[in-house]
Order: sequence, then structure tokens, then C-alpha cells
Amino acid sequence: MSRGRDKGRAKEPLANTAPIFAALGDETRLGLVTRLANGDTLSIAQLTESTFVTRQAVTRHLEVLEEAGLVRGTRRGRQHLWRFEPARLALAQRSLEQISGWWDEKLAALKQSAEK
Repeated sequence: MSRGRDKGRAKEPLANTAPIFAALGDETRLGLVTRLANGDTLSIAQLTESTFVTRQAVTRHLEVLEEAGLVRGTRRGRQHLWRFEPARLALAQRSLEQISGWWDEKLAALKQSAEK
């Protein structure tokens, strides 16, 4: 396989994780994911307790997280309940490991070059 194809392949998983990183780049959304990551299914009312964020704002943040695949909302009667979806975060972690590996290779090559 040519180098050009390798580069395209490496970018594909990273491009798939861009919405995840964009969603987590907001402090409120990161806090919501942190609260949901313990495995509980929480309502909007529970997620807005002890915060200064309105229910409407939390709902919009949850919608962004849902679009990124990080949370899933379900209806139970009049309540909208939210839970964490760990698979997408695992994908982001694999992307970070890929980037880390790339940097390790580049730094090793630089070290080898500097030692010559």
C-alpha cells in the first residue's frame, strides 16, 4: 500500500472522532458527561440540580452530546432520561492513542537523528 493511502486511512478514524472532541470541548457538556459516566440514568431535573444552568440550556447541551453519540436520551412518561454511551468515548481514546503513537515515532526519529 502506498504512503498516500496510509495517510488517508489514518485520518479517517480521527475525522470520525472530531464531533466527540468538539462536544467535550465545552465545560458544561464535559460536566454532564462526568455526571452520567457513573452509570446512572438521570433526568433533566436531576442534571440541573445544584447548577446555575437552565433546563433549556442543559437540554441543548445534551442534544449536542447525543449527536456526538456520547449520551442517549429516552422518554419515560413525561420525563426525558439520559444515560452515558461509553463506546464513543472509547473511540476517542483510541484516536488519542493513535496520535500519541505517531508522536512517539516522530520523537524517536528525531532523537536518532540528533544522536548521529
